[in-house]
Amino acid sequence: MTPRTLKLRAGLFAVATVLVAALGAYLLFGRGPLPIQTDLLAMLPATEQNPLAEAAAERLAHANGDRMVLLVESDDDARAKDAARALGKALATHKVFGSVTAELPPFDVARMAAPYLLHRFFLLTDADRGVLAQPGHDPAQALAQRLNEPFVTGVGVPLADDPFGWLQHWLAQQPWSRSPLLPEDDLLVAHRGKATYVLVTATLDGSSYDDGVQHRALGALHDAEQQITRDYPGIRLLRTGAVFYAAAARAGAEHDVHMVGWISSLGIALLLLAVFRSPGPLLLAFLSTAVGVVAATTVSLLVFGKVYLLTLVFGAALLGEAVDYSIQYLSARANAGAQWQAGTGLRQVRPALLLALATSLLGYALLGLVPFPALRQMAVFAIGGMGAACLSVFWLLPALLQRPAQPMTPALVRGARTLQRALATPAHGWRGALAAVLLLLLALPGWTQLRHDDDVHNLIAQPAALATQEARIREVTGLGNGSQFYLVQGKDSEQTLQREEALETRLQALADDGRLGGWLGLAGMVPSQARQAQDHALLARLFHDPARLRQTLADAGFRPAAIDAYLAAWPGTPLRLDDWLKTPLSTPFRPLWMGCSAQGCASLVLPQGSENGALLADAAAGLPGVHLVDKPASVTGLFGRYRGYASVWLLAAVLLIVPVFGWRYGWRRAPRVLAPPVLGIALTLAALGYLGQPLTLFHWMALMLVLGVGANYAVFLHEGEPHAADKPGAMYASVLLSALTALLSFGLLSLSSLPALRDFGLTLLLGIAFTALLVPASRPEIGASP
Repeated sequence: MTPRTLKLRAGLFAVATVLVAALGAYLLFGRGPLPIQTDLLAMLPATEQNPLAEAAAERLAHANGDRMVLLVESDDDARAKDAARALGKALATHKVFGSVTAELPPFDVARMAAPYLLHRFFLLTDADRGVLAQPGHDPAQALAQRLNEPFVTGVGVPLADDPFGWLQHWLAQQPWSRSPLLPEDDLLVAHRGKATYVLVTATLDGSSYDDGVQHRALGALHDAEQQITRDYPGIRLLRTGAVFYAAAARAGAEHDVHMVGWISSLGIALLLLAVFRSPGPLLLAFLSTAVGVVAATTVSLLVFGKVYLLTLVFGAALLGEAVDYSIQYLSARANAGAQWQAGTGLRQVRPALLLALATSLLGYALLGLVPFPALRQMAVFAIGGMGAACLSVFWLLPALLQRPAQPMTPALVRGARTLQRALATPAHGWRGALAAVLLLLLALPGWTQLRHDDDVHNLIAQPAALATQEARIREVTGLGNGSQFYLVQGKDSEQTLQREEALETRLQALADDGRLGGWLGLAGMVPSQARQAQDHALLARLFHDPARLRQTLADAGFRPAAIDAYLAAWPGTPLRLDDWLKTPLSTPFRPLWMGCSAQGCASLVLPQGSENGALLADAAAGLPGVHLVDKPASVTGLFGRYRGYASVWLLAAVLLIVPVFGWRYGWRRAPRVLAPPVLGIALTLAALGYLGQPLTLFHWMALMLVLGVGANYAVFLHEGEPHAADKPGAMYASVLLSALTALLSFGLLSLSSLPALRDFGLTLLLGIAFTALLVPASRPEIGASP
């Protein structure tokens, strides 16, 4: 290939790279906010066979996702309330908040009962229903009990409108009556011991996962918090909301990207300078890597439209593997000396690079089979990046490396030669089999200590301070997290509510036993028409004799006008779901109604005070149309299943590589070439066992890459050694250089703030190290040579 041809190809490749970079820049910066996905839910796979259940899980997760929930705490009641008012006013001055709620508009709590007066004869509690159903029920006794009830401080019903207390009892069981937060001085307040807690909420004018919204909202809260802590000493502020977790996740990812990117770049730069003794190879190696990263980012944005946090950090680590291809070409140039010709060097390394690329892409392709959006994006990112980096070696570097280069640093080559011989010698002859047996015996105790942990909560670490505050807020306010809920389905709204009532009967039994704190469901607020008809029929027994009922009320001291008004209200009208959903009181509970479609209707019931999945599942067992949706448990189960499949995938990957190596190296030699990555995987598993690391799906996915990267090192050594026979140790030096660059990047992932990437990085750190040390054993003839 002539220099002119090489330059023409390089020019075409450079133009293509610039176009890809321009497209990537547009996708990244030209369409509004940065498409960086910090929503943890979006990284998780779909786990429910019922699409409606999956939609419900996402709906609940985002129902309050763009809202800050703040609790102002103080041992001084007046100071807590004043500070909450000041906090609300301070936040309201910032445009980043669409609405801020601290002080409530003045209202009469008793007026909340007014919308239900028309339906009072259709709404009974279980207790009142049981009493009314008893033979010989005496209404005078119920009336006397009502007259002697203590003064109602919550949502009350005027005595004249509800003389027997049936509506009052029903309202007392509603969520707004049971809430620990009560209206007090136009604020929502809870008391715990000496402490007073005042609720302040702020709805963002934008998404919690928008970087700009995050910065403005957190900055506004920081300023407001400083103001109230200065003006009201002793105030404590608790907070929760998706915006806080999203910001923490973004900050952690940015820290990891900087740590991995800068440290690995610096380390790789120093290594390349030490080995090649010139800044030229360093710059070209990073140029090749930059081409890979640009292509990977552009392809990921084209395929997915956004970039996940896991991919960002993983992309920084990809530097260490993408640079391998340019290192092999630079090593061939250094070993050729004065006889260097760019085209000849390219033909020399092409088989090794293509074979290495194929094994790496195989590992990433298997990674992409996992139905986990973040892992699939990592696979696409790697495939695009590795492919572009390898193409840059074929099309770009030859035109830029026309002149010969000085050889590698002699001391490093001699050191690599000494290490290579030391590691190859035990693998010669019968000693190789014995060494393999000893290694496996050494690994055996580690294997026996292996265990698994598929808990999805280990995927991404939540800041302890935020988790503690969220738990305290939930305890004080009674707000749930919506990660577990029942999906209730029926052919229409009536059947859906009836099925929900059957579920709530079981939940009430659990609550009575103290095993459940309660639940939140629509049927408790809007009973089915069948239930209301039953309640109305029970009351009809009393109203069928209005003269007797009038006398009962008169004997109790009710005025004739009040009695006339009460009797005239009979029979009333039933409460209907569609009408109730239009009332202001239903606003906080509307997300519980999923609506109706051609397939039927659906509602949600939220259990509270228990996260025992087995207990909650038993409550729904055998009930038609009722299904417990437990998103964390579902994802955990999915991880467990795919972690179980991973060993099969790993074996399949090995079996796919065997015929490729058999074709290239012959069937007798292929097992030795494949032995380093396979033994490296075995030793990595043993080391994880010794370290007490429970295996997760991410450990197994990393082992897929250990197989691909380890096979690369074996290929580099076997393909390059014949071309560098006059420079013993030079080829292994380039393999060690590739391994060290990978350790500087992938290995740094073991320090990531994301547990999933820590597992990934630690496995690669161990696997790459073991494989690089085992590679010389695949060529024992080197150890046997004088």
